[in-house]
Amino acid sequence: MAKTTAPYGSWKSPITPDVVLKSGSKVDELFVDPITSTIYHIEKRPAEAGRMVIVDTEKGEDVVGTEWNVRTAVHEYGGAPATAYEGVVYFSNVADGRVYKLEQGEQPEAVTPENKNYRYANISVHPQQNHLLVAILEDHTKPDPADVVNTLCVINTKDKTVSPLVSGADFYAKPCFTPDGTHIAWIQWFHPDMPWEGAEVCVADVQADGSSLTLANTKVVAGKRIEVSVGYPAWASNDLLLFASDESGYYNPWKYSLSAGKASPVLQQPREEDYSEPMWILSYNYGVPLDQDGKMALFSALKEGRNVLYLVSLQGGTVEELESPYVSISSVQRVTHDAVVFLGEKNDDGARTVLCNIKEYAKPKFTALGPQAASNDLPFPRWYIPEPQSIALEVPGTGEPVHVLYYPPTNPEYAAPAGEQPPAIFSIHGGPTSRAKQGLDLRRQFFTSRGWAWVDVNYGGSSGYGRKYIKRLEGNWGIADVRDSVIAVQQLAAPPYSLIDPQRTAITGGSAGGYTVLKTLCSAPDAFAAGTSSYGISDFFKLAEFTHKFESQYLFKLIGGRPEEIPQVYRDRSPVFLADRIRAPLLVLQGSEDKVVPPNQAEGIVETVKKQGGRVEYVVFQGEGHGWRREENIRAALEKELSFYENVFGVKK
Repeated sequence: MAKTTAPYGSWKSPITPDVVLKSGSKVDELFVDPITSTIYHIEKRPAEAGRMVIVDTEKGEDVVGTEWNVRTAVHEYGGAPATAYEGVVYFSNVADGRVYKLEQGEQPEAVTPENKNYRYANISVHPQQNHLLVAILEDHTKPDPADVVNTLCVINTKDKTVSPLVSGADFYAKPCFTPDGTHIAWIQWFHPDMPWEGAEVCVADVQADGSSLTLANTKVVAGKRIEVSVGYPAWASNDLLLFASDESGYYNPWKYSLSAGKASPVLQQPREEDYSEPMWILSYNYGVPLDQDGKMALFSALKEGRNVLYLVSLQGGTVEELESPYVSISSVQRVTHDAVVFLGEKNDDGARTVLCNIKEYAKPKFTALGPQAASNDLPFPRWYIPEPQSIALEVPGTGEPVHVLYYPPTNPEYAAPAGEQPPAIFSIHGGPTSRAKQGLDLRRQFFTSRGWAWVDVNYGGSSGYGRKYIKRLEGNWGIADVRDSVIAVQQLAAPPYSLIDPQRTAITGGSAGGYTVLKTLCSAPDAFAAGTSSYGISDFFKLAEFTHKFESQYLFKLIGGRPEEIPQVYRDRSPVFLADRIRAPLLVLQGSEDKVVPPNQAEGIVETVKKQGGRVEYVVFQGEGHGWRREENIRAALEKELSFYENVFGVKK
């Protein structure tokens, strides 16, 4: 087929906003009934005002009715609002914060008292006394972040009472019982740490008397405040606890034996690969024991910019990589001794719920689950999907790496005029302790199929490349991320890469990524020709004052101190005070109900840019929080960003 010659950015594409909205998985997380092996997922419904629904994955049937929204706001970001045990589902309803019990054929029944100040997550069912649940309780009776209280509690579903179990730490996560119910493990951490900076694994003896639970011999078995992060505990037997630790500099598998009374690495030698990722969301999970005799486990790890699957011997410490077509793997859950389920993505296929059977280790079998397993088939040929290039750039002078993923313009019907280089959009992920991952994301292809290059920048501070890479941002937020974003645009535009047109570059990001957009436009005003900040931070003074408990100390480490200690640094790093330096046209997108980054931050920088005579466009999405959940707003944001760039760069269709 003859190709039409047309300038980059002007190509017609079958990937419309509606195609983007309908594409990919709406699955938010997975959980499995450990007794029945029934697989459930929580599905987001943008067309229903962002409601979250529990679905029986293999049957494709909703477990709850339209009046329920299965979500929790613990840590604001939530996750893990539901669990199942022996056919009974327990879930948190975000409208009232209460936990509900749902038996087959019945209506959900509230099992916690009415109290809108309470939020619950990470529900764990006692294996012997099934009516006793352990969960995170986040108490917002006093809503100031310094006064919010996090504990582990016991929920008695017979008496419908809640009683305290563990307190004293600032945060808790991942409570889990041994199969016989005689021991419990959990993660805890304290300010000023985030869980990936310093956390502790705790274990305790459990006494169950029918009405409640009591603990004895509580001890910290691994992890260290400030210095060592641990996470994702799971019992491999009644004696052996499996978890992840970054003591070696990378998240590797570790184990703790009750009988031996000590923790030790699982692997024979440390590996410079992360076997888990920062726990922003309570449902995140990357490794599971396969059996209950403490022999084998399956992990997803990061290798060369993509996820791989490893079969790990918990006794011998050996690692075997399983052949897998999935480049992004998350929400790993055990189903049976030789099967797991996870959310898997390929670069040319949408995210799916995948059952992985490993009866034959050399040839694992992957099966997409549910009646909608094949509904991710794309309404256009895969020729429109670019293959990403993982590129390690270098910081001049130090030789430190800067990791990026480059997606070239790709459309089988078009070719650009000879000698033309494409305009490029540089995407800055949020977090900032997070990463841009591989996998099909039609927001990228929405642009690349129209003749735009797309670059995901995993700047210093991003996760997935070890603890040292994360710590590059400590005390340097607004410096290291800006430097690396500028390095990305400069080096990709120059030999030996020469992949983009340096005169037509845009920088885009949301939340912490939106901050880097704004700060880069202030600090390096000639580096990019346009920018889009979605719910991005602009005023560190206000962020320090108004943010929520989970992140209330996070900023101080990233900046290097509190506002009263280093006020000039806060001012120098806050784009709202630097906005007169912005030369590039700026688009600001904001949710009216955002508690993480309140609208007043966006409005502050918009007004400052306007007063300086700069070009700025501001769009507020009513009823939205930190990100877009409603279908109409997701569409509007995408259309607005494209039209903004087309207008700025004078693209003629």
